[in-house]
Amino acid sequence: MTSALWSQSSQQEKLEQRKAQIQQEIRDNERMLQSVKSKEKSAMNVYSIQKNKIRLKEALINTTAKQLKILANDMYINQLKINKLNRELLELKEDYASMILKSYKSRSEQSRAMFILSSENFLQAYKRAQYLKQYTSFRKAQGEEIKSKSVELVVYNDKLSAQKIVKQKLFNENEKERLALVKEKQEQEKVVNSIKKDKNRIVSDIRKKQRESKSIDAQINRLIREAIAEANRKAALEKAKARALATNSTSTPKEIAKEAAKTNVSSSRIELTPESKLIADNFRANRGKLPWPVEKGFISLGYGNQPHPIYNTLVIHNSGVEITTEEGSNARAVFAGEVSSVQIISPVNKAVFIRHGDYFTVYQNLSSVSVSEGDKVSVKQNLGRVRTNGETGKTIIKFLLLQNTTYTNPQGWLSYK
Repeated sequence: MTSALWSQSSQQEKLEQRKAQIQQEIRDNERMLQSVKSKEKSAMNVYSIQKNKIRLKEALINTTAKQLKILANDMYINQLKINKLNRELLELKEDYASMILKSYKSRSEQSRAMFILSSENFLQAYKRAQYLKQYTSFRKAQGEEIKSKSVELVVYNDKLSAQKIVKQKLFNENEKERLALVKEKQEQEKVVNSIKKDKNRIVSDIRKKQRESKSIDAQINRLIREAIAEANRKAALEKAKARALATNSTSTPKEIAKEAAKTNVSSSRIELTPESKLIADNFRANRGKLPWPVEKGFISLGYGNQPHPIYNTLVIHNSGVEITTEEGSNARAVFAGEVSSVQIISPVNKAVFIRHGDYFTVYQNLSSVSVSEGDKVSVKQNLGRVRTNGETGKTIIKFLLLQNTTYTNPQGWLSYK
């Protein structure tokens, strides 16, 4: 029972921490929503942030519901403990009362003395004297046990009373959040209706953005292949130098480089050196533990093919994840590595490519960059400023993750927020 109480207390603490985190995310989300509302021209941007706010509200309600369930279990266990203590106290008090009554009836010192003196021999007299002594000690111990259990009962009753107050508070919080959620969904419905009035323009805009996205993806694919080929050329040159050194070759560095250049290098798969293999293994071992590429934010567009949130027949493709964050936010490296490239995707869109063995992370939609090609970066190091769209007021970073040329869903690699 004690183990169960400790476990539930630990779960309550974790849920309370998670609830505080969700509440902070809701506040951050609300600031972003107000910022976008004051600048944006498209209701789709409001819908995207509002959708995340509803998701957070639902998560908050579910977390509080879990707290209520654990608290109810805890209260049930405490009530069982109180019932048990009441039964034990009742038995102890009845036994103690019976003992006191018997003691009262034989209370005179003469009775005690006669009880001992009427013994048939010395041994029996000694045993009777010991019995009276033990009887007195037992009566005292019973009194102490009654006192101890009475104090314990008061403690459990106080605890149960406090839990009832907490339970009511949690219930009120959940009811308040539930009503707020209903209001949020009504607001979202209004936004959806306003969006549907302008369907043709929105669909046209989405298709235009998808064409731009495909063009950028093609550019990124080319850059990744170039980075792989360059990494393999460097590895081939190092191998050629090692061979020349091992065989005491008289070849000049220029001749060694020329010989290495003849090696057919792959542009789709990195030939890992022992050092780069160790980096790749470490990166892979941290799957699900990587920090987010921005300090605050939420995933506003997931990975892969997905239906449009309003028009289900319209399919959107995303090669990474888009994370909406606050204006002025910095992009940060999710793992230690080497900057393989810094590219200007468009006049207002810069991207940083970081290599981690045979893995690449790409940080796209930066307005400024604070690293250069060849730089060694550490985890959470600042890479540059995330661009805020002047028309929509949204600040979004696009984060991609590849192993060689194969795209993967970055969401499964990032730590749970």
